[in-house]
Amino acid sequence: MNLDRTAAVQLAQAVVNAAKDLDNVDLAICPPFVYLDAVRQVVAGSKIALGAQDMYHEANGAFTGEISASMLCDLKCRYVILGHSERRHVLGETDEAINRKVAAALAAGLTPIVCVGELLSERESGKTNEVIQRQFEQSLKGLTAEQMTKTVIAYEPVWAIGTGKVATPQQAEDVHLQLRSLIAKRYNSQVAEQVCIQYGGSVKPENAAELLRQPDIDGALVGGASLKADQFLGIAAGAKK
Repeated sequence: MNLDRTAAVQLAQAVVNAAKDLDNVDLAICPPFVYLDAVRQVVAGSKIALGAQDMYHEANGAFTGEISASMLCDLKCRYVILGHSERRHVLGETDEAINRKVAAALAAGLTPIVCVGELLSERESGKTNEVIQRQFEQSLKGLTAEQMTKTVIAYEPVWAIGTGKVATPQQAEDVHLQLRSLIAKRYNSQVAEQVCIQYGGSVKPENAAELLRQPDIDGALVGGASLKADQFLGIAAGAKK
């Protein structure tokens, strides 16, 4: 819930201009709903994909204030973020609600970016693995192997979001490896290798390369640093390394 229309367009334009030099890096930006169309016009024809920050699971109807998958597709969105920690822990979204959204997104042809992650209290009490497994199993329940390969998972430790704290590369890798193992156990190793698993949690240009160098970290879900083009593009440059 940042920026206004003018600033959102300027940010998108700056990213589009600079991204021309970033080969072999997939990039997407997810502005607030009210700026999706304005940003869509900026990124059209570029390598920057468009995504939304949330959606509702129903196809249409009297759900005042909600946004459907078909509305996002109408605006040429390719991605939608689901189950972000703020949706879970500030707005009370459950694994079951997220699971319905994931199914609706996939049915509409959107790529869901499904977020999982533990609170600081859960990490300190040794429950990280338990929380991650529960969120994986319930938020991604019922997906076929093909649907799983079309889904992105983002591990975002809640204690590292917007706090300046960052999971060490090894802490992040451990959870990414756990997620990859959970996918392999449910499906097989081939499916597990195809799924993109991102890290999110105070990612910056200074730490991006080291995080993204880990064998099971495939990308970054960028928060605060995405509000400044040079920071966001610095992270993308780290991915290229």
